[in-house]
Formats: sequence, structure tokens, C-alpha cells
Amino acid sequence: MSQQAVERAIGKLITDDSFRATFTLDPARASQEAGLSLSDAERAALTRIPANALERFASSLDDSIRRLVSS
Repeated sequence: MSQQAVERAIGKLITDDSFRATFTLDPARASQEAGLSLSDAERAALTRIPANALERFASSLDDSIRRLVSS
């Protein structure tokens, strides 16, 4: 397990709308594509964070530090 990978994943979950959407649908694929070496237990723990909590936190960040989904 890597605390650094968990911290990077949390950062991406709140700053990268596209990663958050992909992670919600397929955490293993999203993690692999992002180069995050997360264990099954770490991915499972991250999926237990309520999606609406991640969305609320992400929406409270200044857009200059967020990676927004392109329309």
C-alpha cells in the first residue's frame, strides 16, 4: 500500500472531473490509466467516499486548480 498513491487519488478525485467520473464507473481502470498503484483495499476505501461529498468539495474549489470536463 502506498499512502502517496492514496493522496494522489484523493487529489485527482477532487480536482479532476473526468477522473472522478471514470473512477465512479470503474475504479480499477481509472486508477491504472492514471498511473496510481492502489491496492484493492485502497480502491475499495476510496469508493466508499460519498460521490456527492466529492462533488461538493470539488465545486467549492477555485476553477484555477480544477481540471474541468470539456464540453
